[in-house]
Amino acid sequence: MSILEARGVVLSFGETPALRGADLAVAEGELLAIMGPSGSGKSTLLHCLAGILVPDAGEVRFAGRRIDRLGETGRSALRRDEFGFVFQFGQLVPELSAQENVALPLLLSGVRRAAAVSEARTWFARLGLDGLEERRSGELSGGQAQRVALARGLVARPRVLFADEPTGALDSLTGEHVMDLLVGAAREQGTTVVLVTHEPRVAAYAGREVIVRDGKVHTLTAEAIA
Repeated sequence: MSILEARGVVLSFGETPALRGADLAVAEGELLAIMGPSGSGKSTLLHCLAGILVPDAGEVRFAGRRIDRLGETGRSALRRDEFGFVFQFGQLVPELSAQENVALPLLLSGVRRAAAVSEARTWFARLGLDGLEERRSGELSGGQAQRVALARGLVARPRVLFADEPTGALDSLTGEHVMDLLVGAAREQGTTVVLVTHEPRVAAYAGREVIVRDGKVHTLTAEAIA
């Protein structure tokens, strides 16, 4: 059963087309990698699936529901309650401690502060971050900050985690560690993962890979890569 679908999605930025009729279905519990060269439209597709961008034409469905027809309030609620996000540079809130950053999705959902922080702290041992709960983002290494961002993306047990180049700012060894943690935590929770990357070694963690080229989605084959 598909939890996410894009059907004939078209989106342009001004006169520049980004997606030209993209079709994609993501099964519940799947870990899908979306690959493609820079400027191919892969991140734009992720943003449409996540309700961040609204396509010019076509349909985007989550659990059978047309999310492209929702207003900003409805899409914001969906991103808050059903989706989690991990981006390339973590995008932690610098004024907050690491544990407050992780607790943020719970706080935005109305969980009391004490309960939200308590739940957030459970992730620090799981991700090898013991002792870093009170540090600010500027006091963390790149790998530590990205693990905090991963915990923030998963703490509310989202149905779908969107990860856009989550290892792009990390060295290869740290990136592999982050991917091991991401895959393990997502499978433990039954979370669907949509992963955008240009790195084959990162895409290899996924159960299925597709490639975006010229704004359309293709099954990943040797011919498509060439």
